[in-house]
Amino acid sequence: MPKYEINPKYKEFVNFLLNVRDHFKNTHESIHEARNELKIINENAQNLVVKSFKVPNILRRFFYTFLGDSKAKKSYDYSVKIGSFTPDPIGYVEFYEDNMLMDSYFVAQKFEYDFTIREPLLDENFSDKERILKEFAKFTFDLHENKIQHKDYSPGNILIKKEANSFLFKIVDVNRMEFRELTLEDRLKNFDMLWAKDADLTIIAKEYAKVAKFDEDASVAKALKFSRKLKDFKNMKKRLKGIPVVD
Repeated sequence: MPKYEINPKYKEFVNFLLNVRDHFKNTHESIHEARNELKIINENAQNLVVKSFKVPNILRRFFYTFLGDSKAKKSYDYSVKIGSFTPDPIGYVEFYEDNMLMDSYFVAQKFEYDFTIREPLLDENFSDKERILKEFAKFTFDLHENKIQHKDYSPGNILIKKEANSFLFKIVDVNRMEFRELTLEDRLKNFDMLWAKDADLTIIAKEYAKVAKFDEDASVAKALKFSRKLKDFKNMKKRLKGIPVVD
């Protein structure tokens, strides 16, 4: 029997969850296809995002069966834990063969976002760019104040919806999280995966420092240092592999 958990708010999706393998196989609207795959599936007149986690190798199957939670379970548990910061979770399900985990799925409400943080970071002329970056800094501060650290805080995982007088942010891909008090260094290092230009990161770090009541110049310097260090490391790896480098 599969192992699953359903959000009490969405009990009507139990059958969908238990039959998600078939739904996933018969749906061709994929929005991300790599190591794991995401598809949009319409059920009960609602758009759902279903994430299928790759079948792990034998060692990981053993680990996820007997020693640790699967990525699907973490995605669900963490989404429930962080509440309004992420799209509404519906549930997760794990399928087993020979008493070991085979594949797993996480299901959430689709957040109808307009763009990710990537677009304003890449486009110098993006509408309301500076305002978006400043609101993003405040959103990140709220995350951190709630003892939430997203360990994959990269541009594609930060969704943004434009509302009447503001912007609504949500984070996704939340199976790698830490929940603890964050130091100043932890907070400013959390921006390093954005791959932001120095000018953009300066806006973000300065606004973050203003809200957090940190020294603005020192905060900007730390954020830039962490960002450059990660860029240098990743660019070095690319050069060793003969891959063109884009700063």
